[in-house]
Parts: sequence; structure tokens; C-alpha cells
Amino acid sequence: MDFESLRKILKLELSKGYADTAVIGGLDRFLQNWSGPAIASISNRRLLGRFRKLGLDKPHYATLTREQRQQWAAEVLNLLEEILAEAEKKPGPKSAPRTSHPTPRARQPGPVAGSLDSPITVVKGISASTATRFEKLGVRTIRDLLYLFPHRHLDYSRIKTVSQLTEGEEETIVANVWQATETRPGGRRSTEAIVGDETGNVRAVWFNNPYLVRQLTTNTRIVLSGRVKLFQGRYVFESPEWEPVQETDLIHTGRLVPVYPLTQGLRPRQVRKLMKQVTDQWAWQVPDFLPEAIKQHRDLLELPQAIYHAHYPDDEALKDRARVRLAFDELFLLQLGVLNKKREWQEDQAANPLGTQIEVLDKFIKSLPFQLTAAQDRVLKELLADLEKSKSMSRLLQGEVGSGKTVVATAGLLMAAANDCQGALMAPTEILAEQHFGTICQLLSATGQTGEQENHINTYSGILSRPITVALLMGATPAARKRELHRQIQDGDIDIVIGTHALIQKEVEFQRMGLTVIDEQHRFGVAQRSTLRQKGHNPHVLVMTATPIPRTLALTLYGDLDLSVIDELPPGRQEIKTKWLKPSQRESAYAFLRREISAGRQAFIICPLIEESEVVQARAATIEHEHLSREVFPDLKLGLLHGRLSAADKEKVMRRFYNDELDILVSTAVVEVGIDVPNATVMMVESADRFGLSQLHQFRGRVGRGKEQSYCMLMAQEPSEVARMRLDIIENTQDGFKLAEEDLKLRGPGEFFGTRQSGLPDLRMAKLSDVPLLEMARTEALKLFEEDRALEKPEHAPLLKEMTRVWTTEAGEWS
Repeated sequence: MDFESLRKILKLELSKGYADTAVIGGLDRFLQNWSGPAIASISNRRLLGRFRKLGLDKPHYATLTREQRQQWAAEVLNLLEEILAEAEKKPGPKSAPRTSHPTPRARQPGPVAGSLDSPITVVKGISASTATRFEKLGVRTIRDLLYLFPHRHLDYSRIKTVSQLTEGEEETIVANVWQATETRPGGRRSTEAIVGDETGNVRAVWFNNPYLVRQLTTNTRIVLSGRVKLFQGRYVFESPEWEPVQETDLIHTGRLVPVYPLTQGLRPRQVRKLMKQVTDQWAWQVPDFLPEAIKQHRDLLELPQAIYHAHYPDDEALKDRARVRLAFDELFLLQLGVLNKKREWQEDQAANPLGTQIEVLDKFIKSLPFQLTAAQDRVLKELLADLEKSKSMSRLLQGEVGSGKTVVATAGLLMAAANDCQGALMAPTEILAEQHFGTICQLLSATGQTGEQENHINTYSGILSRPITVALLMGATPAARKRELHRQIQDGDIDIVIGTHALIQKEVEFQRMGLTVIDEQHRFGVAQRSTLRQKGHNPHVLVMTATPIPRTLALTLYGDLDLSVIDELPPGRQEIKTKWLKPSQRESAYAFLRREISAGRQAFIICPLIEESEVVQARAATIEHEHLSREVFPDLKLGLLHGRLSAADKEKVMRRFYNDELDILVSTAVVEVGIDVPNATVMMVESADRFGLSQLHQFRGRVGRGKEQSYCMLMAQEPSEVARMRLDIIENTQDGFKLAEEDLKLRGPGEFFGTRQSGLPDLRMAKLSDVPLLEMARTEALKLFEEDRALEKPEHAPLLKEMTRVWTTEAGEWS
């Protein structure tokens, strides 16, 4: 007799909170069928007496309160243990091996082959070829499989009768198979079945699948889930999910059914079945690293429970609680990691304090052709206060294009030189590095007198008691010149060096680095910041970005940095006129663009994709460039820029545009950062509804750099309601920070930067738009960090192990 099946059902019933939902039709109905054969198989009179006393032969579970059900289930489980133990004493065939069904409340007993870090081939049903397919999804180990969460869940949990079915809805029924035959609709070998319950019958068809006929035998009881259609006046399920009614958990029907990411060769049913097997066996083996105090304070699920219910939740409430726990983990580990990086940088090695040389600073500020804004003044004070400390500065400076970040950075670099230290500024592109070199040289020439100028090395006197030397170092710098620059930097002959990634190459050694400035942060990851920092003896670091990032998001992604914001533009800066245009206005948009070019200006045209896609009706840059060159502007000079060009080719195209050799630059989103063309006055964005607010604002910031009025035209064919809201907002708002906040609300941060942050652990569950959860994780991380920075307390050992695993495998070292 199979006593194990009842044991499994009671374990499942426990996990579902004694709601009488472990078996379809309720536990009483199951017991009525099960108890007869069970009584016949029990020979021990004492055990049989307890069996009857518990009412297993005359069940009334449905009438009990939750507390009574809990007590009754515990007593029945004890009885089953004794019955199984009794059976094992007897000679003869042993009862079926016991496999506990996972409950969300306790780690499951029973050994499993391998460990969480074992390759997935230890799982029954995963061959080497299947493992190769999973590898395309980034899944190699059992742990990876457990963290391969579904995109979403289909709600097949509400079971209806045939008479309650509604056309067009996703429905679930429990029915008997009356007949199954092979049919050939449209010449396709298919299976058709008539199924029914006490309220009526319904047809189900599985196209291109004749093999189901053998499985759907007459009188088989099945659960069907899928969309109901009306065909010739009758309801029909087309290719629904199905499975036999069983005493254990359903997988494909009758519940919240997970929808997993797939790749070629992996089928939905196959992956669901494997994932159910893996979560049943392995979720309970995952050690919970989160300190007990945090779990209790924040009412978070246990980790095994959260993993299990992220895949196979009993209901929406448990699914949400699972997401909260797993998202909290990701944000909490991220926060602890970046806080630790900051601790390492500030405490492992003292920095050179850079005293403020008031006389030099005043001279520099007075020489500026404008007055500093209140925001610039405030940020400069924050910067100088940090530089004076022997603890190394880690500061993120945010400010719109044109808000005056470079002036603040130059003042900092000047203070480094005044303290006999070197300064470096790293930019993401060669053109931007050249532009910074030009700007800084212009500012210094206004403060002092220009001396020697040769091959991108300029000297300025009259600012300090000795001349200041500024150099430009890039990948394109000739090899012999590069070697000479490397020597001069190492000897301390150059005070301020401006460059690209060339600055972080191993050949570049600084004699006494005092301050590093990194421009356009989201193009540089944590690892690259670290590399540049290691070039000096723990220099101060200032990171600048023109991408407005909401404060909470900035604190999460850059928790290792203090935050400064230049939140006002210089007075008199003109607004870029922005207009959302409909397809019927395209010709007048082209005519306007032509008028601007006739007046000697230049224009950008942005397209969202490199290649045409049938799914996304967006204009591809390559096709658009050909169309515009041949049919719309055949008399003008057009350039093409997209992500598949090599870095050298990109630089070439941008340089031609910068030098006014091109009238129009057709580009994908790669133009978002790093090109300053004062002569460009028109930004035309195709399929503007495909971009987020922050990206649209970045595109708009590419124009309006000169004295002429600039314009931004947003083309959108049939925008969705959310896209319309975005377009309305950007038409009427010039403030990048307001737009960034709106962007997070409207579409979340997945696409916030256009490119994923490098050097940080992946976020699989967390949404950076979930501000309350972000703040909760940050609060708990800060509290724990203050209490036990190095995670040395015994109770934090599991957390230390997890931090080491996450930050070593995904984001550089944790220590």
C-alpha cells in the first residue's frame, strides 16, 4: 500500500497553510478512495485502532478549523511514520523509497547527489547536450538553475467547470477524457479530444502533435489549462497545457505556472518539469546567509522558501513575498560590496591631503569669463573639503551638460598641482578627451600666460611659482610619442594628463598622483576605476556624469561614492525647443532641417536599431542613411555612426562631423555620450517612443552647445499610452533630474543607462525603480557595516561566504 502518497500530500498541505488545496477536490475525497485499501494492508491492530480513531476511514477534514487541521495532520504523520517503520521490519519487498515533498517552512531532509556548485548534468534528465543549451542562458551549476527565475507566471490556479468557460480567457478545468483521435486539420497530423465533467463537454485540439492520442486514454482524468476559443459556435481549447490529475503538485496546469527564458532546443514543458524537480530537491539545500535579526525586522521569507516560491508559488501573495526577499538580497549584497570598496580605498592606505591654496584658487576663479553659479560654488567647497583630508575622496559629481562640471574639476586638478601632485582626467572617447584638453588649456591660459605648446603638451606660467604642464595621452598617440609621455609622467614632469583608456594601461606610471577625475561614469566600471586609482598612491577620485541619476539609484549603483549635484544651469542658457511630431509632419521636419543646414548649421538623426527588425517597426540607421542620402538629401554630406563600427571608425566619423565635413550625422544611440559639436542645432530622433526619457534627454543635450537656438524633433508613428506620456513630459520639461525620476517611474531602470553597469553583480529580481526596497536594503547594509565592517562575527560567517562568492565571481574581489 502506498502510504507515502498521503505523507506527501500532508507535507504539501502544511506548505499551503492547511487550506485543503493540496489535492484537487479536497483531502476528504482523496481519503475516501485511499482508506479502503489502506485498512486492508494494516495488520497491526494497535495501529489500525489509531487509524480509525483519527477518522481516516470517515474523513471530515473540511469541517475542522485551521488549528485542528494542523494538530490532526501532525498526528497522522506520526502514525504514518510508525506504519512505514513497521513495514520495514517485515521481510519481503520494502515500501517505496520516501521522498519528502518540499515545504516552505523547513529545510528538507534527504541527501542529493553533488552540491549547489555541481554541474547541472547531475540532475536526472539533463544530458550533456541539454546542459550546453542551458549554458546559453548562463546556467552551468545547480545554483545557477535555482536562480534562473521565470519571466512571469500564467495564472491557471482558478479551476472552473466546463459550463463556466468564457471565450478569450485563460481557463483551467478538471475533466475526464471521453475520446481522443488523430485528425488532420489543414493536412497537419494533430490530436483532438473530447473531455468533460458533470456540467458538460468541450473539445481540445493539439496541432502538429499526433502522439498525444496514446497518452489521452479513455477515462483518464486530466487538468487542462489554456485559452478558450469559439469555433463554429462551440468552445474549444487550442493546444492547451495538460497533465493527469495526481496526488502530488501539478506542474503545467491548475496553479501559477512559471514561464522561463528559453533558447533553441529547450521546450517550455521540459524546462518546467526540470525546474520543478530541481526546486523540490535543491531549494532546501541553499544556506540562508541573511542574519536572523534582519529577516525578523523586515519580515522576510527564509531563502529556501523564497527560491521555491519564486518558481512555483502557491499564490500571488507568496510569489510577491519571494520576489521581495530575493530582490532585497541582491540590493543588500550590492550595497555591502560598494560600501566595502569605499572602506578599502579610504582606510587601507592614507591619501595625500591636498591643502587649498587660496591665492591660486582666487586667481583661477577671478579669471573665469563668468561667475560661478551657487551650485558650482557649493560643489567646489565639498570637493576642496574632501581633498584636504588624508582619507581619499570618492565623489560622484552629477550635472547637466553645460552646468560647469569641468570648471570644478579643473579647480581640483589645479589644487593637486599646487600641492606638487599630479592630476589625471580620463574620458570615454578620444574626441571628448581632446575637448577636455582644449577647455582646460583655455581656462589655464586665462589664469596665467601660455608658454611652450607642442604635440599636445602645453605649459602655463604665472599661476604657481613654477610652470604647469598639461598633456594629452590617447590610444591614437604615435608609439614613440607615447613612450616619451610615459617617461615624463613617471618622472613627474607633467602636472595634469588628460586621456582615454590609454591612462589605465600598465605602461603608465605616475610619480605622485593626487587627484583622478573620471568623466562620463557609466562608461567605466568599478574595475576600471580601481585600476586608475592604483596608478597613484590612493589618490582622491572625482567621477563626473552628465547623465541625471535619481539620488536613490545613484546611491545604489555608486554606493562607494559620495554625491555632489550641480542642479542649476548658468544664467541665460537657452532652452532647446522640443516637439513631438506625427508621421504626417515628416516632410515639414525635413524642410526645417534643410533650412538650418543652409544657414551653415549641422544636424543629428537618431535611429534605435542597427538592423531592420520585423518585430520592432523602428527605422534602422543603415537603411535610413541610404534612404536619406539618395532620396531626401542627395545634395548634402551625410555620415553614419553605429555600434558595430570599430572604435577607430567611430572616432573617424565623429571627427569629420566635429570638423564640419558632414552636414548630417545618422546614428544609433552610440552618439548619446561624448561628442560636443557647437555648430549642431537640430536633433531629430526617429521612433522616439522606443527610447526612455533619460536617453531622449541625452540626445537633446548633443545640441544647444553653441550660441544659436537649437531644436529637438521627436518622430513617433503609433506610440503606446506610456510612450505618449513620455513624449508629452519631454516636450514640456528641460530638467534632466525631473526627467530621470519620471523615467524610473514609467519604465524602470533596466534600460536606464542604455548599457549595463560593468563591475557590479547582476540584478535578476531587483527593480531599481522599487525605491522603498532600495532604501530598506541600504539602511540595513549601512547598519550592519557600522556594526561589523569585516563581517568577523561568527553569526555573519554565512554572509561573508556569500559576499565572497558573489563579488568574486561577478564583480571583482570582496575582502
